Amino acid sequence: MVIKPACIAIILLCTFFISTPSLVEAVHTIHTPVDILIDAGHGGVDGGAVSGDILEKNITLQVAQLLYKQLSLKGYSVVLNRTGDYALSEENQWLNTPSRHQKDLAQRKHLAQELSPKIMISIHVNTSSNPANRGPLVLYQKNNQSFMLADIMQHSLNKLYKTTELPRPGKRLYLLNHSICPTVLVEIGFLSNPTDRIRMTTPSQQIKIANTISSSVDAYFLLLNQTPSKEMGRKGKGRL
Repeated sequence: MVIKPACIAIILLCTFFISTPSLVEAVHTIHTPVDILIDAGHGGVDGGAVSGDILEKNITLQVAQLLYKQLSLKGYSVVLNRTGDYALSEENQWLNTPSRHQKDLAQRKHLAQELSPKIMISIHVNTSSNPANRGPLVLYQKNNQSFMLADIMQHSLNKLYKTTELPRPGKRLYLLNHSICPTVLVEIGFLSNPTDRIRMTTPSQQIKIANTISSSVDAYFLLLNQTPSKEMGRKGKGRL
């Protein structure tokens, strides 16, 4: 399987601007090795969960950009796989299938294979027919590192949301089943719940969500006694 070189170059060397009022204009420069790959769920024709005119794809991108900002400022080498409102299936010209959904998921997996990050964090939004369901949920792979990251992240988000959920195995999720690095999928709340919906669409609350996830990453690497690629950050490279 071969991804178009031009697409890789665009993803790895692109310049983009974050429009959140609390952030400044930023240049996205990628350095290897990659510590964290952030997967912004959905995009383009795939809006994800919907509540009125509020779409999951926009929330995931906003939180993913904030998380990218925070982790990069700490000196991690970070890649954000979607920097605008487009579907990753549009960049997949190598998979011979008519399914846009399969192309999208395969492209996300393939990018992780190309970059070989230490961890991948996939940002999503939950929904339910019961509007009383609320709070974050972190799903993990069948490996100890993924569970460790999910457990840290779930408990940290529980404190923010004042919930008591436990992380769960993502048995049927493509990215969790096919990713080559420790990966977690974070449902940051229920779009169908009024309280969660306000939290996820309020800029100041989005910053708190991203900060909680960022702090969980710190705790994870500390527990593993790993040293992320922060030398570049101290030299002023690989940062926003």
